[in-house]
Amino acid sequence: MTSNSIPAPAPTSNGVDAVNGTNASSTSITLRAPSSLPSASSTPSIPRPALSWLSGTWHVTHSTLPMWKKNRNVRITYTPVSNTSPAHIDDVVTYQPLSSTKLKTVHGLDKPFSVPGTSDSVSKTGTQNAEGETYASLAYQWRGKGWLMIASSKWEILGYGDEAGTGNSWVVTYFAKTLFTPAGVDVYSRKGQLAPTTLEDIKKALAELGGDVAKLAKEVFEIKMDGDRTD
Repeated sequence: MTSNSIPAPAPTSNGVDAVNGTNASSTSITLRAPSSLPSASSTPSIPRPALSWLSGTWHVTHSTLPMWKKNRNVRITYTPVSNTSPAHIDDVVTYQPLSSTKLKTVHGLDKPFSVPGTSDSVSKTGTQNAEGETYASLAYQWRGKGWLMIASSKWEILGYGDEAGTGNSWVVTYFAKTLFTPAGVDVYSRKGQLAPTTLEDIKKALAELGGDVAKLAKEVFEIKMDGDRTD
């Protein structure tokens, strides 16, 4: 993900993007290409996020995954699993169908894997930066729990950061094709909807990666969020 000399970024409060050090409201966002896909051009690496920054609940605001067109109020919660090294993540996705208030859950476990061509090796995941924070990984192997134990997939962080002046944070992930789902991208937000400029910068950065990712950028749609959840 990054060279050994680059510390994991921490969330900022001054409107500066946590990854590329630029004002997110006026400068385009930088994303890296998925390791499993060829890129039309060379792309920069990004530093691994702190595990504490990635942990917690995120709103999935935009996606290319067809199933989310029939559902709403999608959230994903990452919880580090204690006594695992490198750190595994408990992964819980919750959502509501468009026509029901029932809350549905998909539960899985994320295990980190090394990203080829970068310094993001599994051996470094879980190590600490200069501030004493534990690193997350740029890439994870997901395995379902319960009746979904037979299902597995790989997902990667393409970029992340903090919005200028809103106190909100964002993540862009790529998920590889499986037997059940096509390859695609998700956009997360820590506090509900992202600013329109942030979303446009994310789409532009995806398009600039070229190839299949650029095609996915044209397929990104907004997931319905209506505040109908009480949890």
